[in-house]
Amino acid sequence: MDNQTSVKFHILPFSLEAKDKPLIFGIFLAIYLTGIFLNLSVIAVICLDVHLHSPMYVFFCNLSSIDICYTTVVIPNLLYILLSGDDLLSVTQCFTQIYFFIAYASAEVTLLFVMGFDRYIAICHPLSYHQILNKKICILITVTIWITASLNSLLFFILLLRLTFSKVVSIKNFFCDVIDIFNASCGGSYEFNILLYAEMVVFGLFPVICNVFSYVNIVRVILRIKSKQGRRKTFSTCLSHLIVMIIYYSTGSVVYVIPFPDKTVIMKQILSVIYTVEVPMINPLIYSLRNSEIRKASRKLLKIK
Repeated sequence: MDNQTSVKFHILPFSLEAKDKPLIFGIFLAIYLTGIFLNLSVIAVICLDVHLHSPMYVFFCNLSSIDICYTTVVIPNLLYILLSGDDLLSVTQCFTQIYFFIAYASAEVTLLFVMGFDRYIAICHPLSYHQILNKKICILITVTIWITASLNSLLFFILLLRLTFSKVVSIKNFFCDVIDIFNASCGGSYEFNILLYAEMVVFGLFPVICNVFSYVNIVRVILRIKSKQGRRKTFSTCLSHLIVMIIYYSTGSVVYVIPFPDKTVIMKQILSVIYTVEVPMINPLIYSLRNSEIRKASRKLLKIK
């Protein structure tokens, strides 16, 4: 690693012309500030209203916290590149961004899986809900999510340190993505490939299969409800999670599973924007606008009838 400290990573976001950078800067700044405001609002509403101190809303609060960190890892540096024109990152800067990005991405995926389990218990086993997801279990789940995400990111970080690079590396993306860095390395790493495939199974395929299983059982329970209004009300409690999960997994899987040739690299960056920038911004909108309790608590705090 001592011989790699002089390596510079040349970040090339969207192959932009100089005249387009102010517009893109304004768009990403607006998205970032909107996302921060909305997620902080959700956190504030949940923390200040004691009626929302239940497992489902605790997970909402954690999701908003992760989304704030998630976008903060990526967007501020992108804004600096667009504003200053300085698109060179050192090894330390690039690897630090990768570490925190993987950590928050892992935490987000794990939390979405847990939120699916929460909806499964609430709908399929309502009488046991508060016994299974009591306060201690919720705290344990939250701590486990962050520890698992940190350790997972640390494994990638250790293997990244074993890669070698040429003096200047061009990255056709708007942030230091681990796949782009690996592809730009000299020689690659067998261990890195093994970890990458294991990552796709543990944080990709496994949560999706479990969530599909949960929703199959949820749909079965919903179909047994005789009242049409009751079915609609029950399904609406998990529709927000289902929407977010579909958007996040569909775009993320396309980016990391399908190889993109140089001619379509811009499409890869656009898809990356969806799951790294737009999803964290729309999460609070999807959850708060579709949740009557959060809307009610928001009006109460703002003293709106």
